[in-house]
Amino acid sequence: DVTVKLSQSTLIPKGEQRSYNGGYLFLQKIYYELGLDKICKKISKKYKNEYDLNSILSMLLYTMILYPGSKLSSLEDAKKFFEQPEAEIHQVYRAMSLLAKESDAIQAAVYKNSLGLGKRQTQVIYYDCTNYYFEEESGIRKYGQSKEHRPNPIVQMGLFTDMDGMPLAFCINPGNTAETTTLKPLEDKLRDNFGISKVVVCTDGGLASYENRKNDDVGERAFITVQSLKKLGKDLQDWALQRTGWKMIVKDKDGKRNFSDNEYNLDELNMEEYGDKLFCRERYIKVGKKGEELEQRLIVTYSLKYKNYLQHVRDKQVAIAQGLIDRGAAGKLSSSQNNPKRFIKQEACTNDGELAEIQNFTINQEMIEQEARFDGFYGICTDLKGPAPEIIKVNGGRWIIEDCFRITKTDFKARPVFLQRDDRIKAHFLTCFLALLMYKLLEKKVNRGGLRFSPAEIIGTLQNMNFLAISGEGYIPTYTRTDLTNNLHGSAGFRTDTQIVSKQRMKAIITESK
Repeated sequence: DVTVKLSQSTLIPKGEQRSYNGGYLFLQKIYYELGLDKICKKISKKYKNEYDLNSILSMLLYTMILYPGSKLSSLEDAKKFFEQPEAEIHQVYRAMSLLAKESDAIQAAVYKNSLGLGKRQTQVIYYDCTNYYFEEESGIRKYGQSKEHRPNPIVQMGLFTDMDGMPLAFCINPGNTAETTTLKPLEDKLRDNFGISKVVVCTDGGLASYENRKNDDVGERAFITVQSLKKLGKDLQDWALQRTGWKMIVKDKDGKRNFSDNEYNLDELNMEEYGDKLFCRERYIKVGKKGEELEQRLIVTYSLKYKNYLQHVRDKQVAIAQGLIDRGAAGKLSSSQNNPKRFIKQEACTNDGELAEIQNFTINQEMIEQEARFDGFYGICTDLKGPAPEIIKVNGGRWIIEDCFRITKTDFKARPVFLQRDDRIKAHFLTCFLALLMYKLLEKKVNRGGLRFSPAEIIGTLQNMNFLAISGEGYIPTYTRTDLTNNLHGSAGFRTDTQIVSKQRMKAIITESK
């Protein structure tokens, strides 16, 4: 037991830090489990740098997760930790240039070290691209097709994750790079640097070029990719949208997904009975140049719930388009897939219907009807021979890579990026990648026992795990103990949630976190 005497008349010492964050210790545990300290030591020895690379990298990663902001603000925010950095801002920037040089080697080393924390599910790997916007164009910051339709120069990031959503590798390309050309170089990196060659690569339709499919249809590689039904030839479209001859996907006694024995007519389905059911049909097709065709399976699914969702989205977009027409704000039209203006058509006519110079905007009913034909349908192409229901299930896991992008952009606030030099921009995304891997490993550890915590809950809890310093005695936790804090302590192997933690015990905990 500890007895503390406090006086109502004694002022606290001026300039004395009395509050510390201990949430970073759970991140530090994973940082050292990944061997990032040893990686930094190896790099420092190679370049003979005079600053502490390990201290700078760990500070950048902890603050990116807990207090995202600029590199300068990271130095200030890191002063909340029990262990505080001694680096100066110019050393941080020099360290980032060094990290950029060693980015590929760091990714490969971290992957190999992560195998010691548990098996990595690399039988299927997911790949996708996103972009991050900047204020000015220069170097790799180029104007390109922004996924958010921003009029800013962008940098493109391609990311591989395993089946658990753990980041594997990433690449950074200029914003005007075609997405389809980024897949093969990163696959080569996985083979040469990571020793990963036997994989199924799963991508969305934007990366499903014939060249990428052909590249993954060799040796021990295979592909699963989304297939736009609108881009199929008329014969295949008619087959895909046919109303009869559909099999329903059901689960057997062992929980495996198989086809039903009966065939179904889509026009006879009702929402009450079949709203959550998935129907499927498949056939082999050939794509590519004549004489070099690539044979693959086209798997088409149909869902009433998906049909209603697409109708709902389209109705909202049509309403937006009608509002633009009513306000006289239609402006320049667009054919972009997600732009409501694609439902507006423009005609030059007079009041009596004759052609003239007067512009008339109306809703394009033909466009609405054309899109409605595809409501509820979804296409997948693959060169795998396995059961279609299992391939559909694997493809359904692509959401995990979108979740990774959301975490970096929303929770880590990785944009906008205000760095200017290309090497430091690449180093910024390396820290995003490493922070994401650390967070995902922590998330996997704490989401157990039937409990699942969101990124906001986990990061918010770590941010609030503060301690009040009691001079000469130790540290009193000021956070609320919860199921999440219990799981955090259980995963780390130490506890900070006793009524008071002595100074000696806190030093031991810091050592245990390393």
